[in-house]
Amino acid sequence: MDTFSLVKSMLVDNLAAGDYIGFTFFTGYMSMFAASVFFFLERSQVDGKWKTSLLVSGLITMIAAVHYFYMRDYYLATGESPTQFRYIDWTLTVPLMCVEFYLLLRPYGAKIQTMWLLILASVEMLVTGYIGEAIDPDRTILWGFLSTLGYLYIVYEATAGSIKKLADTSNNPNVVSAVRMLRNFVVIGWAIYPIGYMTMPGNLLDGMFNLDLIYNIGDAVNKIGFGLVVYAVAMKSTKEGV
Repeated sequence: MDTFSLVKSMLVDNLAAGDYIGFTFFTGYMSMFAASVFFFLERSQVDGKWKTSLLVSGLITMIAAVHYFYMRDYYLATGESPTQFRYIDWTLTVPLMCVEFYLLLRPYGAKIQTMWLLILASVEMLVTGYIGEAIDPDRTILWGFLSTLGYLYIVYEATAGSIKKLADTSNNPNVVSAVRMLRNFVVIGWAIYPIGYMTMPGNLLDGMFNLDLIYNIGDAVNKIGFGLVVYAVAMKSTKEGV
């Protein structure tokens, strides 16, 4: 047996029947890979102004699928949480999710400055979160608070700031609906990450939930859901010619 086959066999053997965490790593990888194929193939069905949005949706889930492939193997081989791989994934995909807001509203006057501010807020949120989780865990509350500031800025933009205002003045009910749904993903869906953060040792929810289970479910729902919202508005707007 060659080295690759041996390692593959060892990893598969390590997935026990009752290992629901390992199960979510596998399903997360396959579901996000499948979503990427779907988004890439469906680009040909939408009007030109929506093609970039669907491309970004596919890139988000494809990047996540690649990282979940490695996170799955790391978890099965070590039994430990793949924190570094997870934050590398988030550092690439979360800013792209913020870019989706800009792409949806670009035909209606969205400024490039808005996109960069959202990206900077997401990076600040992730960098400070990583420091609190992996580098300075003795002060997770401080780093968690700083991370929340970036999150709250994104929430503000989507609920009352320039993103919301541009959507309301777009005269496209499909865009208004899409921005509202993406905002809900940010407000409700992204809230699962600080909940996971609070399950770390010494935090408010210490030991109440499994960190990887929360993150794996949250990633699949949020990233695929984001893309499906973009796909829905692209298809509907294309059919209606708006």
